[in-house]
Amino acid sequence: MNLNSVELLLVEDNINDAELTIRELKKHHLANNLFHVKDGEEALDFLFAMGKFKGSRDVNNVPKVVLLDIQMPKVNGIEVLQQIKADERTRATPVVILTSSKEDPDIQKCYQLGANSYIVKPVNFERFAEAIKNLGFFWLLLNQPPL
Repeated sequence: MNLNSVELLLVEDNINDAELTIRELKKHHLANNLFHVKDGEEALDFLFAMGKFKGSRDVNNVPKVVLLDIQMPKVNGIEVLQQIKADERTRATPVVILTSSKEDPDIQKCYQLGANSYIVKPVNFERFAEAIKNLGFFWLLLNQPPL
């Protein structure tokens, strides 16, 4: 995969949730240019072409959307969101929080930091699959990103 053509960056440490998300997006032909990272540190390395991604991609080629979990090892999703929105190169990139946290402080903090959407992962498999399908259609097909 050409890392400069990534349209959707999935940042998810729970392998089951990641596999379900990827499977559902593939089922609807929305995962052609998807890249999955397993923690916040890896997400930042990917977005800013650092660490193992240094020299492998152009930092100015940002994904169309970032699906970001909050509860992750190394660097949590709120810190990742903060760094995405603080950098001029990635500030306009839509970030969708996809998490199991229904905690009001998390919701408030994410929106204050510039999250574009906050979705609580449904526990029910069918509802989760439907939420992922709708999310993919909106952010990858309907939404018009900045040029």
